[in-house]
Amino acid sequence: MTALPARPLRLAYLVSHPIHYQAPMLRMIAAQPDIDLTVFFESDYLLRPAVDDDYGVTVDWKTDLIGGFTSVFLPRIGSDNRLSFFRPWTYGLCKRLVTGRFDALWVHGYARFDNILAMMVGRALGLRVLVRDEVTPDSKARGPIRRALKRVFFQLLQGLCDGFTAIGTLNGAYYRQNGIPSQKIFPVPYTVDNAFFQTHAAAAGRHSPDLRRELGLDRDAPVILSVARLLELKRPDTLLEAYAKIAGGVEAEQPYLVFVGDGPMRTALAAEAVRLGLNRVRFAGFEDQTRLAAYYAMADVFVLPSEWEPWGLVVNEAMSCGVPVIVSDRVGCRADLVRDGETGLVVPTGDAGALAAALRRLLDGCTAAAMGSAGRTLIDGWDYAASLRGLRVALGLAESPPAP
Repeated sequence: MTALPARPLRLAYLVSHPIHYQAPMLRMIAAQPDIDLTVFFESDYLLRPAVDDDYGVTVDWKTDLIGGFTSVFLPRIGSDNRLSFFRPWTYGLCKRLVTGRFDALWVHGYARFDNILAMMVGRALGLRVLVRDEVTPDSKARGPIRRALKRVFFQLLQGLCDGFTAIGTLNGAYYRQNGIPSQKIFPVPYTVDNAFFQTHAAAAGRHSPDLRRELGLDRDAPVILSVARLLELKRPDTLLEAYAKIAGGVEAEQPYLVFVGDGPMRTALAAEAVRLGLNRVRFAGFEDQTRLAAYYAMADVFVLPSEWEPWGLVVNEAMSCGVPVIVSDRVGCRADLVRDGETGLVVPTGDAGALAAALRRLLDGCTAAAMGSAGRTLIDGWDYAASLRGLRVALGLAESPPAP
């Protein structure tokens, strides 16, 4: 490995747009005395309130997405309102990498033309090139020809990159199955701001009484919570079907089912709840980060039944607040966070009967409290500090920064 300069390592991070999950981590990286970070954004999408196609509503995360680190919005050709392989088309990064005397380039995502070009430029300039992506073996099925082509692509990608920063176990497994050697894979786990959610949940109170009044919930009734876009891929219909199976069958007070999120399925789901006579179902719509903590605080069970989820950061959020979780066997974080029967339960995708049984298990006994506590303990070590340690190793630095 090339010896690193005595000055702070100059790291360029290329990402499509400001992302609320990443901002706290980027601030932590920027605070390292031996890392000089500059974030290059290809778009300011979601920096301003914008209509989200999936939510169907205007989304405003109401949190600081760019403060605490140096950032540059690359000039572009055309609109940046939609992100795709070719859009937005940006320029100027090559010149900035040269004049900025960068030592390393970290790229978020390889499925964009600009990102692949950036890796090629970084390799030509002799930078240490790292890539991060979310894909797992659970991604859409591919035939033998496409699988072979994927391996060829990864061999080409390996020639451009010094390291692949894996968000979790399944992501790392995907790289290995496509021919990336283990020594080039560095765990940089997908994390959320645990302290933020824990602090705001504590402020809301264990039962979030203000929020319960707003939603029309009985003060002490159990709450089943879902936080997801109301899309077919997220399988909210499976959750509603499972809830219908347990309504009237739980020995304790009847639980509420609260959907946080919006999307094209909302109208149909609400109509189905009415048809089934489920008067304890609530649709809260989209909520920003500060409001979400109050929902976690009042939840007894959190459910993410997605047909496919590369990770599922809402699971991190729920676990950080001590809420036991139920996820489908296609949710990526299950391999690292959801230890079946210990920190949560894993059920087959689309199996409403299995999901109903899991809900009964957590609502009818004292299992939920034990799982919630175990999950909170696990997630306390799955944090931004862990991500930072992994990134430092991937950059060739010591896990801990030098003493001041």
